[in-house]
Amino acid sequence: MKRIPSRVALAMLALTLAAALAGAASYGFARRSIPQTDDEAASTDPALIKRGDYLAKLADCAGCHTAPKQGAPFAGGLPMGSPFGTIYSTNITPDPQTGIGRYSYADFEHALRDGVARGGKRLYPAMAYASFTKINDTDMHALYAYFMRGVQPVVNRPPETKLPFPFSQRWGLAFWDFAFVRHDRFVPDSRHDALWNRGAYIVQSLGHCGACHTPRGPAYQERGYDESSRHYLTGGTNDDWFAPNLTGDPGSGLGRVSPRDIASFLKTGHGADTHIVAFGSMVEVVEDSAQYFNDEDLDAIAHYLKSLPARQPSGAYVPESSKSQRTGQETALETAVSLHTGDVERPGAGLYMSFCAKCHRADGRGEPGKFPALAGNPAVMAKENTSLVRLLLEGGNSPETLNGPERRKMPAFANQFTDAEIGRVLSFVRTSWGNRATPIATRDVTVLRVKLKK
Repeated sequence: MKRIPSRVALAMLALTLAAALAGAASYGFARRSIPQTDDEAASTDPALIKRGDYLAKLADCAGCHTAPKQGAPFAGGLPMGSPFGTIYSTNITPDPQTGIGRYSYADFEHALRDGVARGGKRLYPAMAYASFTKINDTDMHALYAYFMRGVQPVVNRPPETKLPFPFSQRWGLAFWDFAFVRHDRFVPDSRHDALWNRGAYIVQSLGHCGACHTPRGPAYQERGYDESSRHYLTGGTNDDWFAPNLTGDPGSGLGRVSPRDIASFLKTGHGADTHIVAFGSMVEVVEDSAQYFNDEDLDAIAHYLKSLPARQPSGAYVPESSKSQRTGQETALETAVSLHTGDVERPGAGLYMSFCAKCHRADGRGEPGKFPALAGNPAVMAKENTSLVRLLLEGGNSPETLNGPERRKMPAFANQFTDAEIGRVLSFVRTSWGNRATPIATRDVTVLRVKLKK
C-alpha cells in the first residue's frame, strides 16, 4: 500500500474529527431530499439508449468500471491507486444483486452528481462526481436509460475497498464534499459561441478531464473545476503518471498544438502534424473513450482547449534558433559528433544514438504514424518528469484504434540502464534539438524505480 502523505493525512483527519464532533446526526448534514420519479417508460426509448451509450463513452465509464484482462464491461473490480490506498471500482451493470439494477433514476442521479450510492454510502472522490455534477438533466436521463436497458447485467462482486483509518470513515466525506465540491449544472457562457460551450461542457462534466489534468490540493481535491481557476488543467500526477498541461503554454502545453492535432490525437492517439503520440494511462482513454467521439465533439473540445490562456509554463521549444533550423542531416551529424567529443559535454548522447535514434531518429523528429517526435514534444518539456522516467523504465505502447495507425511498442529499459544512465539520456532529450527543459537527476529515477518496484 502506498504511503499516505502527511499533509493529506492531516487534512483528512481534521475533516473526520470535525464530523465526529458534530455527533451522530452529522451524516444527514450533506444529504438532501430526493424525489422518487418513475423513469421506466422513458428508459426503453431506443434513441435515448443509443444516446446514453455515446455519453458513456464520452465519460469513459468503461475505463474505470471494467477490470483488466478481459473483465466484463462495467462489472467493476479495477484497482485504482490513491494517496490513501487502493480503491476498487464498483459494478455498474444492471444486475440487481451486485450492480445497480435496483437504482431508481433518483438513486442514479444522486450517485453521479452527489457521490452518494443507493442506501446512503458515500463514494470516494476517485469517482469523478465533482465533474459529473455538471451533467445536464437530458444527458443524465440518457445515461440512466443506457445503463438500465443497454448494458448486459453481470453478476460480479468486486473486492471491497478497505482504506486505513480515518479514510475508512466514509461519512466524514460529507464535510469534504461541503468544502470542495460545487453542486451546479453547467451553464453556457454567453460570451462564447456554441462550439466553445459544447467543448467546455464535455471537458468539465462528462469528460472529467480535470480529474487527471488538474493538480490536487492537500485534501486530494481538484484545485479548480473550470477556466476561472488558474490551476485548472495545468497538469496533475495520478498513479505515477503525469497528465500534462492542457492550457496554452507553448512549452509543455497546447500552445503549439493545432486544433486539428488535438482532434486527431483524441481520435487515433496520434497528432496529425506534430507527431505526438499517446502513452501511459492516456492510451486507455483513447482506446476506451476518445476514439468514439464524433467529429463535432472533437472539434468542440479542441476549440475550448485552445481558448485557454497559458498557465503554469514549463520548458520551451525554440525552433527559430539557428540550431533548430538546421536540416535533419545536420542535426543528426551534431548528435553523432557528440559521441566523439566526450560524454562530459553531451552526456546521454551515446545512449540515445545506440538505443533511441532507430525509432525517434537522430534529429529527434520521429516517424509520422509510427514513432513520436521528441523535438518540440510538449510531454518532453513537462515540469514533472514522472511520465518520462516511467516510460523508460516500463516501456509502453501506442493506442490500438479503429481508424488509427498500427500499434507500436516501446521496450522497457529498467534492466538495461542504470538510474544514472536513464537520467542522462532523458536529460539529453530534454535539452536537444531546440528543447529547453530542466535535466533529470539520478535521484528522481531512483525514487520512482523503488516506488514501481522496477
